[in-house]
Amino acid sequence: MPGFIVILDQSPSLLRIPFFQAMLNEPAKESENDPIEIRCYFVRERNALLVRASFSPLYMDYYLHLMQHQIRYEPEWDLFLKDSLAALALHLASRPRNETTAWTVNLADPVLNLFVTGSNVTQSITGRVFSKNVRKGDRNLFFSQMMSEGQPTRQSTIEFYDVDFFRAVEAYYRQSEQRSARYFHFGDEEYVMVTAQPDCDMPWFLTLDDEQIKTIDQSEELSLLEKRYFRFDCGCDLNRIYPIIASLSESVQQELFAEQEIAKASCPRCGANYEVTRAGLEAFQSQRGS
Repeated sequence: MPGFIVILDQSPSLLRIPFFQAMLNEPAKESENDPIEIRCYFVRERNALLVRASFSPLYMDYYLHLMQHQIRYEPEWDLFLKDSLAALALHLASRPRNETTAWTVNLADPVLNLFVTGSNVTQSITGRVFSKNVRKGDRNLFFSQMMSEGQPTRQSTIEFYDVDFFRAVEAYYRQSEQRSARYFHFGDEEYVMVTAQPDCDMPWFLTLDDEQIKTIDQSEELSLLEKRYFRFDCGCDLNRIYPIIASLSESVQQELFAEQEIAKASCPRCGANYEVTRAGLEAFQSQRGS
């Protein structure tokens, strides 16, 4: 049996597009993972939006996913990915319900790619870390890709400096969204995002800290706007992996199988490991050609 192969070009310039689109807005298979509840509030008199949630159940499903597929990350990158899941989920909860977003971060030192994606359509979020065979750059880059039905894809790229995912997203908001957002640690695996709305009280917004956020229910008037629900789930399976392999050139397919009947492949979005067979690939190609 050949060695492990990741079906994804890991160069930062290409990570943004190919397989995110290949698996985007597909009908999601039923997930056994329970969703978490994310609450969105309007902070009266401050003109700010506050979004918060406890991510403990989602993180539990994330760790079960790692165990099931025998995926291991270094502790610091495990935390980096967990932060990215929280950051994106809170961001999506504040966005229109037809949006799907993918963020890719390429770090220069240490060399690392992180990919996280989520959808308001499927109410799901997933991600993975790439630490091997990553192209080394000379700066930290944050790539964003947003899609909504009937609208052209929006893409942006920014440079950031602090190797902290929450700070990277805050930089993205300032540079690409042209408005301010801040993230806070509310409690054990509980996080809060506050975004400035038109006529926001910016002196109050800019001086907020974790301690103030913990007592904000008492110090400010919060009006519940809506609730959103998200689960850790990719929706991938072999039926989605075979089309990706079939789209590769014949020479790359031969390299993948290395004269064997079975090869190992990983989902480009969540890292789930699958065994693919020549017979299965040929059956898919035959069915597609008929």
